[in-house]
Amino acid sequence: MSASAPAHLHKCTDATVVPGKTTIHFTITDKVGALDECLAVIKSMNISLTRIESRPSKTSEFDYEFFVDFEAANPDQVVQVSKSLEAISKQVHVVGTGGVAGANASDIPDSTPWFPRKMVDLDTFADKVLEMGEELSADHPGAKDAVYRARRSEITNIAKTYKTGQPIPHVEYTAVEKETWSTVFNKLITMFPSYACREHQYVFPLLIQNCGYGPDHIPQLDGVSKFLKDCTGFTLRPVMGLLTSRDFLNGLAFRVFHSTQYIRHHSRPLYTPEPDVCHELLGHVPLFANPDFADFSQEIGLASLGASDDDIERLATIYWFTVEFGICRQGDQLRAYGAGLLSSFGELEYCLSDKPEVRPFEPSKVAQQKYPITEYQPVYFVAESFKDAQMRVREFANSLSRPFSVRYNAYTESIEILDSKEKVLRYAQSIKTDMLTLVDALGKLA
Repeated sequence: MSASAPAHLHKCTDATVVPGKTTIHFTITDKVGALDECLAVIKSMNISLTRIESRPSKTSEFDYEFFVDFEAANPDQVVQVSKSLEAISKQVHVVGTGGVAGANASDIPDSTPWFPRKMVDLDTFADKVLEMGEELSADHPGAKDAVYRARRSEITNIAKTYKTGQPIPHVEYTAVEKETWSTVFNKLITMFPSYACREHQYVFPLLIQNCGYGPDHIPQLDGVSKFLKDCTGFTLRPVMGLLTSRDFLNGLAFRVFHSTQYIRHHSRPLYTPEPDVCHELLGHVPLFANPDFADFSQEIGLASLGASDDDIERLATIYWFTVEFGICRQGDQLRAYGAGLLSSFGELEYCLSDKPEVRPFEPSKVAQQKYPITEYQPVYFVAESFKDAQMRVREFANSLSRPFSVRYNAYTESIEILDSKEKVLRYAQSIKTDMLTLVDALGKLA
């Protein structure tokens, strides 16, 4: 390969969001007619609501939290709704002004870019791809192959119609597709022992045993996703093509990895200009079964929720130089852990040679590093360990301009916004419970 390996993030980081979608989160006291009063205020402005959700409040008081989605016509309308609700409710927050004509974060007080709050919100990303998918660029190896294009369209339609909670539909791969996979598989497995990190090499035999990895069989995403769920809580979700950086990173916050199901063109099995099922299953999947790497990846995703466009670009750059093109120190040697390296024969060998420049992983510096997308990387960053990288990314995320913290609630598969003293105290109580369990376990071990 003369070009850099495929990666899920390209340099386009502008937020592609649901047109006009705005979510307002507010809390009301448990009293007769409180919600009716709030809804009457919204309806009086001729606003059509698209979703209303209610939950018990995270505070110590017996309040209720409401999440209201609507299509905003302009920033002034959002400001008007927000101010009207402030007069009759508590803790009003605007989450998202995406697609509203002329909207900027500074236009609407206490607003942040829209982000998914529940796992089901990832369904809105289904057909929001930047490129590839069913449409191929003129220089794609399969661009003039009508049969290949039709096949791609058939497979990408699975991602377009997939909904959260459904089993991932199986793809019956053709003999030609299996032969392409076999060429890639057989070439890479000869290189992994010398170049891949120990975590990748440790998991790979388990994928052969549990998920049907082998030279003659392309594993199905559904089975692989269940395996990852058992290992680290990560799951796979089919995707049509390249998502925006914001959408892709937001998915990681839920421990969801958006994965393609189609395969590269058979005429050039050792090259692909985009992520394909070989890149996903051979490069990404093994590391998502490692708890420390899974935590690190989710840390980047959590930092992306509600982040500004500039911060999304910084986080996407950190993702590029770690999850896609990262190398790590193991003993006195360097090894590859980035999927863009582990699925590229040429760059896997090149990255550990004396040709590129190697620097220590410091997120604030990594975030500013420019990078090419059509050739091998001239610079790589070395992580001392996945846990160390996670802590460094968390420290970096604390410097970003977001007015609140978030946590992922694995029980409800939702994002909790820690934007009040009461919510933070409730979170602290859950940590205290875990600490008591830890102390009890340590005591029994002693």
